[in-house]
Parts: sequence; structure tokens; C-alpha cells
Amino acid sequence: MAQSADPHVCLTCGAHVPGDRAAPEVCPTCSDERQYVGLHGQGWQRHAVLAAEHTTVVDPVEPGLYGVGVEPSIAIGQRALLVCTPEGNLLWDCVGILTDAGRDALAALGGVRTIAVSHPHFYTGVATFADAFEAEVLLHAADAAHVTHPHPRIRHWEGERQGVFGGITLVRAGGHFAGGTVAHWPEGAERRGALLSGDILQVVPDRRFVGFMYSYPNLIPLPVREVERVAAAIDDLPFDRIYGGWSDRVIATGAKDVVARSVERYRRALAGRLDGVRLPWPS
Repeated sequence: MAQSADPHVCLTCGAHVPGDRAAPEVCPTCSDERQYVGLHGQGWQRHAVLAAEHTTVVDPVEPGLYGVGVEPSIAIGQRALLVCTPEGNLLWDCVGILTDAGRDALAALGGVRTIAVSHPHFYTGVATFADAFEAEVLLHAADAAHVTHPHPRIRHWEGERQGVFGGITLVRAGGHFAGGTVAHWPEGAERRGALLSGDILQVVPDRRFVGFMYSYPNLIPLPVREVERVAAAIDDLPFDRIYGGWSDRVIATGAKDVVARSVERYRRALAGRLDGVRLPWPS
């Protein structure tokens, strides 16, 4: 039996738990203060049921890059990215549902050699994808306790950087989670470099900025020192584009300046100053 045989899927966050036992009363991912249990309580559904009701969508984004999403949207609604290189394909981040048609579409692009994920909210279906493609899964060791569906193909890497292949580098930036990771793809953005950020650096509706939070849904900020740490982790990397965790969250150009400007704005905000105007609370 496959390791990921018909797992239970959390309907709020998309986390998978093994299907060979009863689902827990509360999702371990949603019970963390960075997430939440839905207004109507905990809900689970089997992967096979969801796969029959949804479509795995694989769409081109730029040369060598494809978006991998789920329609209709489910749980957090993120999309993954397939980075194609001559040495194999990297699936960056993950989604909670893989249909047979989706597996075939990815196989036609060369399959998946390795899966790497930015943070636990996007671990979702890594075991299912790993089984489908016999892929290695790279997750940062600092977040190992957050794995809800253990799998023998998962490898917990340690340290600050991990080379993959095709020139891609995983970088522990921290922030949202201790092991919060971004991927640097030097061939992206017409070889100006692209950063695949999940929501470690959150692309916000105002594309002049990115955001940094400990919890996005519960609006818990990070301390300034941690935001500065995120920025320092990627400071030496050349990149002009950022791909966030959703298909509409992209900074097409000038991303390096956007990050610097965003860190400075964060400093000013927590010091009680925005745009040079003193805000009505103590610094």
C-alpha cells in the first residue's frame, strides 16, 4: 500500500494525515496560533473524494515555470510552482489534491524529482506527490515537528542554505516559521533571478511592498529583528522577480528594491512612524 493511501485532508488548511487511522479531532496545523479551526468546527474529507470533485490545474507562467493549482479553490487556496531544469524538475510548495489528470500533466513535463516547501501551511499533499513521482521531499529541520503526514521520502535539511539542482538554492529565511524557506531560481525572470517566497515574504495587493507576519489570518506581527533577519538571509542573492504563494501574488520586476523598501516601512510602522508622520500611539 502506498504511504499516502487516501489520506484525510483538513478542509481549512489542506493538511494531510494518514488515512489508515481515524482523523484527529482537531487538525494539528490549525490548532497552532498561526492558523485556526474554522467557524463551523473541524472538517476532514478523504483525498479520493476531493480528487473526484476538483481539478489539478497546470498552467505555464514563464519559460521553465508552471503553476500547479486546484480548482475550485480549497483550504488556503495556494498554488505550487514546477521549476523545470535540465537536471530534473523541482516542485516548489505543494497543494492538497493531486488528480490522475494532474499527475499525467506533470509527468508530461518531466515529472517531479524533488519537492521543497516554504513552511508547514503548504506541506499539505507532499506525501501524495512523493508517492506519485517517487520524489524526494526537502523540508527544513526546524519545522520537523509540524509534519502531519510522515513519509520515508522526507528529508529534513539543516543549516541556512541547501543547493538542489539547476542552480536552485533553498534559503532558510525564518520569519513566519523558524524553518521558513524561500527558493532562489537564478534562471527565472529572463536570468535576472527569481525568488519563490510562499508567504515568507508575502506579496501584498500593493505590489510596491511585501509583508512579513507571524500569523497572517490572526494578524500577529513579527518583531523587527526577525524581519531584518529575513531580509539579510536573501540580501546577497540576485533577483528581480518574486513569486508568492498565489497565482496573482507576483512582483514582476524590481523585487530587490521592493524588499528593502518593505523592511524600512516595517521598521517605521513599529516605531510609530509612517511616511514621516507621527502616528497617534507611543513609540
